[in-house]
Amino acid sequence: SSPIDEHELRNLMFTAQANPTGPFVIRYPRGLGFRTNWKNKMEQLPIGKGKCMIEGNDLAFLFIGPIGEKVIDVAQKLLNNDISIAVYNMRFVKPIDEELLHLIGKKFKKVITIENGAIAGGFGSAVLEFFSENGYEVNVKRMGIPDHFIEHGSIEELHHLCGMDAKRIKKTIYSVIEK
Repeated sequence: SSPIDEHELRNLMFTAQANPTGPFVIRYPRGLGFRTNWKNKMEQLPIGKGKCMIEGNDLAFLFIGPIGEKVIDVAQKLLNNDISIAVYNMRFVKPIDEELLHLIGKKFKKVITIENGAIAGGFGSAVLEFFSENGYEVNVKRMGIPDHFIEHGSIEELHHLCGMDAKRIKKTIYSVIEK
């Protein structure tokens, strides 16, 4: 699992200890959090279940991890341009939320995935495999860390180097919609 923010991190830690049945991995994000009020009342989250953050019709944008904050921000701004993007916080790569992916595969022909990890063999690859194995004809564009050495830098600098900053997210959305 990979939390979007401090609240989800606390909820995932609470979930991990609530009913230990095996390994539970949380990808702890690099850098500082952004919430000043980070002490939420913890709740147990359903393992392997994602969540729709924004309803939409033009395309589905699936994310895992803190990069989701940028996706949500861009999607909300594009609503002003009459672009309706459904945004899903998938939370877990393994087990991946197959029920939610079936709903997405039935509703959308265009999907973008983004992750704070490697594109090759990562979350986006798992989504592609699911759609392929289940016969969904979905155009999937994956965003994440490319398969080459990335220099050291701040999170913002690294997002820019990897094409995961707000400007590139917006550009990718437009390019997928136009196809």
